[in-house]
Amino acid sequence: MTRWVLHVDLDQFIAAVEVLRRPELRGKPVVVGGDGDPGKRGVVSTASYEAREFGVHSGQPLRTARKRCPDCVFLPVDAAAYNAVSAEVMAVLRDSGEPVEVLGWDEAFVGVDTGDPEAFARGLAADVKAATSLDCSVGIGENKLQAKIATGYGKPAGVFRLTSATWYELLGDRPPDAIWGIGAKTAAKLAGLGITTVRQLADADPDRLAAEFGPMTGPWLVLLGRGRGDGEVDPTPYVARSHGREVTFQRNIRDWARVGEEVARLARQVEDEVSERPVARVVVKVRYAPFLTVTHGVALAGSFEEAARAALAQFTPDRPVRLLGVRAEFADAAG
Repeated sequence: MTRWVLHVDLDQFIAAVEVLRRPELRGKPVVVGGDGDPGKRGVVSTASYEAREFGVHSGQPLRTARKRCPDCVFLPVDAAAYNAVSAEVMAVLRDSGEPVEVLGWDEAFVGVDTGDPEAFARGLAADVKAATSLDCSVGIGENKLQAKIATGYGKPAGVFRLTSATWYELLGDRPPDAIWGIGAKTAAKLAGLGITTVRQLADADPDRLAAEFGPMTGPWLVLLGRGRGDGEVDPTPYVARSHGREVTFQRNIRDWARVGEEVARLARQVEDEVSERPVARVVVKVRYAPFLTVTHGVALAGSFEEAARAALAQFTPDRPVRLLGVRAEFADAAG
């Protein structure tokens, strides 16, 4: 028996839930985001595989998605529906009797001792399908990093195993941002050091990277390059570290007095929603037109609204604003 980490990832989850509710949309390009109106400002939450063939993807402005796929069906986000289906899926995973670490609506790690992880993975996927009619892909690895990356090779609705023995064969010649946890900015900085592949990252001098990225991050990047990661699946229920609200304006705001009013309104809303948990810090987010995002935060010393206004005072009121957000960071958050 060997200890394995499985990464269960529901395929095109939000779009799939919507198709279940509207069977007539099966096979059509579906985009979910904002209030479902692609003529308004908002971003794509998810796109069906059919929509992705037109270049539509998560995080993309809805208006861009409409330009790329005029025939797409646009639907509003229904968080309550996705939460309910996600809870069903996680219950199925927990019924396996193995520890389950939830990552979000549509993905979780499962730890299992088995001599045949593929058979176990296919069984989990079949159980999810039977209970919810949703497909999922399952990545298998010796740790979370390997399992998470493996899932991408198993999509859609497949199973794939990635281990230390196959790590370099599969990823050695890929760019560093093929690794979960390494983004485009880090990859660009690594490229500036002459590190353009996973194998080169694995062979890099940890001390050299520590000098460039910091004493913790530098050596950690080398470990990622070698396929090393955490193998412990933690079933402890997730506790949010923060809570916030945002609003995107259909027309940019130029009047800074109104900006202050909107921040105060958001602050009062967030304060009401987090009244049962102690707040340590209040953060305000401003997205200037066309798309520059800046955040500032202050420790909560007086009232919540006063803290939000104090954070807003750190911004420069010289540009039109398209989005505002206020976030509470909890004092009792772990870590």
